[in-house]
Amino acid sequence: MQHQKLATIEDVAAIAGVSIATVSRAINEPTKVADATRRRVTEAIARTGYTTNAMARSLRMRRSNMILILAPDVGDPNFSNILVGLETEASKRGYGVLIGNTQNDATRESDYLRFISSNQADGLILFTGHLPYGYSSGEMRLPPMVAVNEPVLGGDIPFVGVDNVEGARVATEHLISQGHRRIAFIGHSTAKAVNLLREQGYKAALSGHGIAIDPHLILAGDGTTESGRAATEHMFVRDVLPTAFFCVNDATALGVIISLNARRYDLPRQFSIMGFDDISFASFVTPSLTTMKQPRLKIGEEAMDLLLALLEGKPARRREVLLRPELIVRNSVARIGQD
Repeated sequence: MQHQKLATIEDVAAIAGVSIATVSRAINEPTKVADATRRRVTEAIARTGYTTNAMARSLRMRRSNMILILAPDVGDPNFSNILVGLETEASKRGYGVLIGNTQNDATRESDYLRFISSNQADGLILFTGHLPYGYSSGEMRLPPMVAVNEPVLGGDIPFVGVDNVEGARVATEHLISQGHRRIAFIGHSTAKAVNLLREQGYKAALSGHGIAIDPHLILAGDGTTESGRAATEHMFVRDVLPTAFFCVNDATALGVIISLNARRYDLPRQFSIMGFDDISFASFVTPSLTTMKQPRLKIGEEAMDLLLALLEGKPARRREVLLRPELIVRNSVARIGQD
């Protein structure tokens, strides 16, 4: 049986395109290395499985001063601004961050846990909405962790994010204030906590105004633009039409707008559309999207502050930190009957 050669610091340096001294500095004094260089080194470490020196260093120093961030899609429009908040707060406290782009792949997620098993990361930030796949077998003891953006259902993991229920309630009540009573919700899902919470807020607003909840106006959606377009087309096929659409996020709302524009409807005179998140394109689409703005920078700062407190052995002040979103009024919502 052929044994795999253990990776060396020279292997890491060659892959990262830096000197051995830079690799050593990135491991031992990460705050003294440029972010781009540190990322190349940490990616090279993950690729090679280099752990021996890192483990020895951790035994000496007991801390890596690095935080591992697991995200299913670093291209998610919400991720970048939350990341800025995370990095800003971590840097203030002498920590660096490692980013694991899991691409919703269990194998990739398990691979990134090498940073934990080799003591190259002290804590975890989870954007995935679940405990790491490699942890489920019970073979690994995870460090302190905080869920961000997507709560971990049934995991008893501290969570920092937007108040999805309150935000959805405010969004739906804005539509109601413009005279709408037949309001569709696109984004029903039993698997995603965010979707469940936003649907809960939508229903609470309707009930609070004495408006019956029509199950025909609640359609499934996975948060993609295509799901918004498909749901809208499905409503036309069934001939069950609302006067307004509340979408689980802005990407879904874009799909609704694409579908309605393709059918040459006059928006928002004939249909109003409300989003959630206020991502970058929201103000450039036609009509510009009325939506709920997430305080993304603040979410990142609060999440890192909570995680670092846990690393210092302090009890969590709150298991759940919910930040209120802001209603951003643009041009995609009109008063019903307005010409």
